[in-house]
Amino acid sequence: MSKTKQKIAICWFRRDLRLADNPALCAAHEAKLPVLPLYIDDQGFDDQPKAGGASNVWLHHALSALDGSMDGRLALFKGSAQSVFETLADQFDIAAVHWNRMYEPAAIARDKALKSWLTERDIEVRSHNASLLFEPWTIEKKDGGPYKVFTPFYKKGCLNADPPRKPIAAPADLNLCSVQLENAVKLDDLKLLPDRDWGAKIAKGWDISEAGARAMWDTFVDEGLFNYKQGRDFPAEPYVSRLSPYLHFGQISPHQLWAALDHYDQDRNVEHYRSELGWREFSAYLLYHFPSLPQKNFQPQFEGFRWTPNETFLKRWQRGQTGVPIVDAGMRELWRTGYMHNRVRMIVASYLTKNLRQDWRDGMAWFEDCLFDADLASNGASWQWVAGTGADAAPYFRVFNPALQGQKFDAEGDYIRAHVPELRDVPTRYLFAPWEAPDDERKKYGLDGSKYPEPMVNLKESRKAALAAYEKHKDERAAQMESEI
Repeated sequence: MSKTKQKIAICWFRRDLRLADNPALCAAHEAKLPVLPLYIDDQGFDDQPKAGGASNVWLHHALSALDGSMDGRLALFKGSAQSVFETLADQFDIAAVHWNRMYEPAAIARDKALKSWLTERDIEVRSHNASLLFEPWTIEKKDGGPYKVFTPFYKKGCLNADPPRKPIAAPADLNLCSVQLENAVKLDDLKLLPDRDWGAKIAKGWDISEAGARAMWDTFVDEGLFNYKQGRDFPAEPYVSRLSPYLHFGQISPHQLWAALDHYDQDRNVEHYRSELGWREFSAYLLYHFPSLPQKNFQPQFEGFRWTPNETFLKRWQRGQTGVPIVDAGMRELWRTGYMHNRVRMIVASYLTKNLRQDWRDGMAWFEDCLFDADLASNGASWQWVAGTGADAAPYFRVFNPALQGQKFDAEGDYIRAHVPELRDVPTRYLFAPWEAPDDERKKYGLDGSKYPEPMVNLKESRKAALAAYEKHKDERAAQMESEI
């Protein structure tokens, strides 16, 4: 006689590694059944993309923290989602499966197929919204089409829609399954950490947990929020929240942040921070409506644009050896910390795509591997914005001058000196454009290539060449379109 299976509800954790404000977890708990908290590492299975090295480092620590918050009851599996649910269905009587929605094309396809498979087996499936303030299909123009420009998307669409829901408390007295699971693995078996010690180095200084996210928010409120609009552009100052990795992995929700802002005067700083949350929404919205965003130029007029692939240029940019101090500081911050200040992200991206004329997809790929907060939607939309190929993009002819950017936003050189130690003794007057220093000073401080590399390209000449390439592409495209009429 076969043994009766235990009846359970499953909460499938994905990009929502927290207990508070977790609609799927709360719904599973409300079923009044033992809850199996589940995480499946399905990278590389069923067309799911593989995360970058830094993202996997963060994921390892985030899963460890989540498991700790549930007394070691988090069930870990590696493989395709359907194969894991097949195993669980053999062992349990699954009454319901709850998950919070994801919006990347591969995740949508996986979830749709899995929902069909579970429904065919009379298992209730419910998905919830935990990571976006506004569902992408609820915001549309008057003609029913999707927005392609941020300001009307945010002001006409989001701010005129139903307000975001209020955050919900973590369920009390969770009844978690404590049964031995077939084919479950240990965290180390997922092999999320790299073999080299780079993973330990970049994680240093971060509290990668739900509590760490809340502490980061509290610090931002105390030190940064009330000078955010102006101060956010200065990379050496504490005026940014640094919450992007926590938001990406769902250790804090945008609903929690949006609601927390209600407690303060709605001045320009608070409103600007809300709008930055709006940019995150806009990126997810674009990816949902235009799934080719990470691969294809959003603006079709850029198709056929001639980038100039140069492996040496790309490698030196990746290593922070371009000879342009603010660019090198940003790239080294990225490699050493898994993070880069947003203003500097724009500077290094402009330098790569405009001055060096390297394909934005090459820069995006490096960020995907090195950023803790590597988000398919935000990364793709941001790179296209800077390159001039994206939605609501900075025009291609807008080329950041990295020397002037450094001088304006790091006037004392604190950020550069923190990340480029060979420049610590260089006088500030030479720090932003060391190639302009007199020869004897360049030699004295090693700016002649003996300690710090000379620049790969001349900023003025490379800007001129980029604009000429753009004009040539426009002319060629116009001629092509004319010939097709």
